[in-house]
Amino acid sequence: MAIFSGKFGKNLTAIGLVVVLFLGTLVGVGWFKFLREVPTFYASPEQHFNYGSIGAEARDGMPYWMWLVLPRLFPEYLPGPGGYASLGISWEPGEELPIGFSKKVIGFPRQGITCAVCHTATYRNSPEENPTFVYTGPSSRFNLQGYINFLRSSARDPRFNADYILNSSNGISYVAGLSWLDKQLYRFLIIPITKTILLNFDESFSWMDVRPDQGPGRIAPFNPVKFRILGLPIDDTIGNSDMMPLWNEQQHEGFALHWDGLETSLTETALEGALGDGATQKSLDVEGIARVEDYIRKVPPPAYPYAIDTQLAETGSLIFENSCASCHAFGGERTGTVIPVEEIGTDRHRLDMWTQEAVDAYKAYSEGYDWEFTEIRKTNGYVSVALDGLWLRSPYLHNGSVPSLVDLFESPENRPTEFYRGYDVYDPVKMGFISTGPEAEKAGFRYDTSLPANSNQGHVYGTDLSTQDKTALIEYLKML
Repeated sequence: MAIFSGKFGKNLTAIGLVVVLFLGTLVGVGWFKFLREVPTFYASPEQHFNYGSIGAEARDGMPYWMWLVLPRLFPEYLPGPGGYASLGISWEPGEELPIGFSKKVIGFPRQGITCAVCHTATYRNSPEENPTFVYTGPSSRFNLQGYINFLRSSARDPRFNADYILNSSNGISYVAGLSWLDKQLYRFLIIPITKTILLNFDESFSWMDVRPDQGPGRIAPFNPVKFRILGLPIDDTIGNSDMMPLWNEQQHEGFALHWDGLETSLTETALEGALGDGATQKSLDVEGIARVEDYIRKVPPPAYPYAIDTQLAETGSLIFENSCASCHAFGGERTGTVIPVEEIGTDRHRLDMWTQEAVDAYKAYSEGYDWEFTEIRKTNGYVSVALDGLWLRSPYLHNGSVPSLVDLFESPENRPTEFYRGYDVYDPVKMGFISTGPEAEKAGFRYDTSLPANSNQGHVYGTDLSTQDKTALIEYLKML
């Protein structure tokens, strides 16, 4: 019996050791394939701005290989041919990723977005030209809502399954050399889990379906924060607004930030932007975001690339000094401050979207972390912004409702009520992107000022100037 017990004990010990080794191996493989983080680093501040991680891959990042093949598998859910390019997403020659997208290994390669996806402007002199990229500029072409809807629609498609995504003629197996183990992980775990996440994502953005489309170059940056991050109840507010430039932030020190001035801290604004782009409290890359903040402080505004009548501009500078400088010149007494909406008269939907309840919830959201939100607030108007790089900010007003500067200096009843935005061929005469005609209609999004939050009313400053004074003023504004 003692001999039997000894053998049994040794066998039991051996079995236990095997089980421990098996479980340890399983845990190790699981960590390596799903949790292991490989830092990404770009030495160039510009490259980091364009492609560096801000922590968005963990929650909202798609598995990279799935993200890469989705446009080939579900092209019918895109606005046109060309894959992601049909959404206004741009690639630099020789780059693996489009501008504004990151790639980071968290167990497996995952895709995220960066600040540059909304804050890289493009312009062309003619339809035949390749675009010129202006980093930190406001994108007039990226269709964020279209991108979100593409992911939502793809996830709802019955073909969104492992067989189709892995093995169809445009699937992952034909573009990536996955190992046998990785294929099994994609088949049984990664693809099914991603589908579940995207269906939840679909539901969390269903509020967009009952509001006017944002269109290219516009976003609703804070309703997703309210509903998805802060857990506030879905309301009927509309936050659709134009993307803003990020250049020259050092000279903007002390100015109110965002269209309604809900922030005064650039550091907090950068952190809030990363959270809005998909980072979580734990995944937020504070160091990487600090590099972005340092970069946007130093990038100068883009110089106007066309000829300027300097004599006419000199005349315009006097008109600017008398009519505009107090609100829009660096050093102006109201520049960078919030002007009450009752005075400025522009569409108030974006202002009403942000509530004191959201402010309080955002402050509580940062409690217990090394970073915090102390300067976020509720205001009652819109910021009188400095006009550096004004030529590339078309369309104008906070909701992008006026296509050009020439149109902005018309009385509201004479401004265009419909135009097309998202076409990046520039019109130096009107000082804005071309917004009418067959090419603009083909490439652009029809903007209707009669829809809620799309009003082009207000900001009547300068509309009573003479035609000659308006022409001179616009010539000077090209120099800013």
